[in-house]
Amino acid sequence: MALNLIKLCVGVDTVKQLAAFQRRRRAELEAAGLPPYSRHLTRNFPRRVAEIMTPEAGPPGSLFWVIRREVRVRQPLHAIEEAVDHQGRRCCALVFEPALIRVDPRPHRPFQGWRYLEAADAPADLAGAVADDGDEMPEEMRRELRSLGLL
Repeated sequence: MALNLIKLCVGVDTVKQLAAFQRRRRAELEAAGLPPYSRHLTRNFPRRVAEIMTPEAGPPGSLFWVIRREVRVRQPLHAIEEAVDHQGRRCCALVFEPALIRVDPRPHRPFQGWRYLEAADAPADLAGAVADDGDEMPEEMRRELRSLGLL
């Protein structure tokens, strides 16, 4: 199984909002004649990139997004590349597949940067839950249902 990454999704309140942002960005890239892959630039390059991108068994790893203090969605990684940021500094580009896959929500404390997430510790995918389905339950309702043991 592949090694994964986990990162805070700063400035985003819902999975639907993240999906819309990435959809707009892919459309801009396609209009400019570039490959339609979302990218996220980060300062540090993962040292364990081989374990993420070329695991012994199965597909490459994913980036798990923490939205509003919960791991809510994962996005399969397409590539991890060296890049240059807007200030001309070397950095790392996490290149994503377009699919956002909802996972079983799990609370997570804030942290800086990204972290490794072992496959055994990763939340399970929710059956048939692609983020573009538009039926996201309000945050407060989900928390209350979870506290009552209904989720």
